[in-house]
Amino acid sequence: MSDWAIWGALILAALAGIAALGLLAVRVREAWRDLKEARRDIVRRLGDFAAKAETTADKVAGAGDTAELQESLGRLRVSLAQLAVLRAAIDEAQVTFGRVTAVVPRK
Repeated sequence: MSDWAIWGALILAALAGIAALGLLAVRVREAWRDLKEARRDIVRRLGDFAAKAETTADKVAGAGDTAELQESLGRLRVSLAQLAVLRAAIDEAQVTFGRVTAVVPRK
């Protein structure tokens, strides 16, 4: 008589587990898409910033040779060097993620 209750509970538990796995898959997919979008956005913004910084450095270099401008130009070049290091690190991370994404199924 209680067999139907046990089987019902097992079926209900199995359905709940399947629903949880489905929800997990959806959330993982959303997180993956958000990560890819954020990565693209960061790279695009760093590229824009680097271009603007180079333009500014060229303008400052052509503006004049005052001591304050030379000091600012030196700080700008240090910042550009730091930016180059950060971009190289992002490129390295993309290569690493590329290896991981090679095994992740795609559409």
